[in-house]
Amino acid sequence: MKLYSEKILKLATEIPNVGKLYNAEKEISLRTPICGSKVSIYINFENGIIKEYMQEIKACALGQASASIFGSNAIGQNYTSVSKLFFSVKNMLENNGDTPSKPFEKYELLRPAYEFKNRHDSILLVLEAAKKAFKVN
Repeated sequence: MKLYSEKILKLATEIPNVGKLYNAEKEISLRTPICGSKVSIYINFENGIIKEYMQEIKACALGQASASIFGSNAIGQNYTSVSKLFFSVKNMLENNGDTPSKPFEKYELLRPAYEFKNRHDSILLVLEAAKKAFKVN
């Protein structure tokens, strides 16, 4: 399985919720120093659950694919589910661990990045930003 499969490239071109949420409660922008990928996410919460979600992504195809997978399923997530997802994807990338559970099973497509440690940060970036959004006051 090659790193930039057709399915990964397709995800990278189908990123949902692209743009700004101008009335966002939380706006988080993060950048990876290694490759320069950058994400900005905009979130509104209701009772600790993501109610509205938008994102701006400037990343490699792997970072874009990750943003596509997360963005498709961000609404309805809480801190526990986002944190669990972050650590699940991180474990999959670093230790060839289990695939994240539904609705995030498409992260399996990014498993070939296991061998490319310099790509891990780009894949994790949107998840790190989402996790941080729950913690920022």
